[in-house]
Amino acid sequence: MTRTTASWQAADSAHFLHPFTDFQSLAKKGSRIITKADNIYLWDSDGHKILDAMSGLWCVNVGYGQQALVDAAAKQMTELPFYNAFFQTATTPAIELAEVLAEVTPPQFNHVFFSGSGSEGNDTVVRMVRRYWDVLGQPQRQVIISRHNAYHGSTMAGASLGGMSGMHAQGGLPIPNITHIDQPYWVEHGQGMDKEAFGLKAARWLEERILAIGADKVAAFIGEPVQGAGGVIIPPASYWPEIQRICDRYDILLVSDEVICGFGRTGHWFGCETFGFKPDLMTFAKGVTSGYVPLGGVMVGDRIAKVLIEQGGEFEHGYTYSGHPVACAVALANIKLIREQHLVEHVHDDVGPYLAQAFEALSDHPLVGIAETCGLMGALLLVKDKAKLTPFDAEVGIGMVCRGHCFANGLIMRAVGPRMIIAPPLVITRAQIDEMTALIRRCLDLTLADARREGWL
Repeated sequence: MTRTTASWQAADSAHFLHPFTDFQSLAKKGSRIITKADNIYLWDSDGHKILDAMSGLWCVNVGYGQQALVDAAAKQMTELPFYNAFFQTATTPAIELAEVLAEVTPPQFNHVFFSGSGSEGNDTVVRMVRRYWDVLGQPQRQVIISRHNAYHGSTMAGASLGGMSGMHAQGGLPIPNITHIDQPYWVEHGQGMDKEAFGLKAARWLEERILAIGADKVAAFIGEPVQGAGGVIIPPASYWPEIQRICDRYDILLVSDEVICGFGRTGHWFGCETFGFKPDLMTFAKGVTSGYVPLGGVMVGDRIAKVLIEQGGEFEHGYTYSGHPVACAVALANIKLIREQHLVEHVHDDVGPYLAQAFEALSDHPLVGIAETCGLMGALLLVKDKAKLTPFDAEVGIGMVCRGHCFANGLIMRAVGPRMIIAPPLVITRAQIDEMTALIRRCLDLTLADARREGWL
């Protein structure tokens, strides 16, 4: 018997607690039930076709329906569906993937610690940077500096590293010895300044915090090259090189959270390469398997690996699924596909610049104050007054109004406050970008009509 959408929604409400969800509100409304996918498109249980401009959750880089990844999972499950990496044991897919990751990451990375997700990866970062300084005889170096509105996962340590106030309001977060500086968001902190001058100013907030704490107590600074879940906050070009200079000056470990930016999203293999800095640690997940199966990890720079390996002692940390053979096999097939289809170059040379042009064209819309992109990430800031970048009243929820129109018109586009953001699969074509931006414009028009009718302008 074929179940109806209503039947699926009823069962969902009765048993499934969703992440980042008001359970009561969703139970009243009913979930959207997705049943199949292909390329950059999804279909729901009522047969509606939806263009997925968010790559699932920033992760389906190679698009849906790639048989090579399915075959890799099936073959590995037949041969060895699972074994762990404890007890001085390894599996061949985990070893091979470690080799391949050393090839595609920047040259300072030759070792990897596997996890099951980006959140777990960032928990590993906290443990590893503190272990590193402890081994070097500086156990007082405990403090990790992050940024407000950053996202580094939702585990206790990951959510603490992140700078989301709503998350910190629940569960007694952040945990001790994690502190935050302001984000390099020009609209919020730099209007009236030259953007590159603002980038330097924002980076120097790190130096001010280091000096206030005492450099001998600071272990690391962590940041996303582009703040994804925070609204695709693209820093000025001057920002990351100055961050690098400051970390070098005070001997602070630099951590790049590449969970969203990695594996081609910014037009390079990793976001740190796009913005010109050399991290000591690099968290990854999502795009490593294009979301087909869960996998994450931390690339460990030679500076840290040398200390942990040569000075010995057990690192009391790990996961049941570290180096899961099926996940690693899928990751190998995924990276092979990225290479064979030249997807990083496709983003850098073709569809990334084309998306930038398409978003620039959207900047003529009455609601769009700023349109900006980085590779295949983009954001539209919705405002009341384009010239002054005057925001809508918060209670209007203009982003959520626009998002509602997107869902109703066959487009998945995310709202972060007044910022409408996208991160489509890397396989997207120019024609599909045209299709996507036509849908975006239609939804902006519908949102504008609402704003005029309701007197929000």
